[in-house]
Amino acid sequence: QVQLVVSGGGLVQAGGSLRLSCAASGRTFSNYVMGWFRQAPGKEREFVAAITWSGGGTTYTDSVKGRFTISRDNAKITTYLQMSSLKPEDTAVYYCAARSQYTTNYSSWGQGTQVTVSS
Repeated sequence: QVQLVVSGGGLVQAGGSLRLSCAASGRTFSNYVMGWFRQAPGKEREFVAAITWSGGGTTYTDSVKGRFTISRDNAKITTYLQMSSLKPEDTAVYYCAARSQYTTNYSSWGQGTQVTVSS
């Protein structure tokens, strides 16, 4: 069983920055892709970013490109989402998730953390 624990959310003014962390435990994460998702009030959960095990492959949704950076520290089994130039529309509950590189389904999810960006 995989456990993912998310931390780092909070309230920030527009233009500010926050860093989210996702600490994993429970199994080896070799060949696992780590992803970040978010869900704003009244909207469906959406993909934000993902990173391969090696860290050499990253993908982002268009709305965060150039502002958010996903990274991982495999020694600490932790994934990060550095968010800069935050906008009110980034306000959402953010989740991290893990999936095998051999599947498309994220099978493990952390609890959400609220990110609120004030204008």
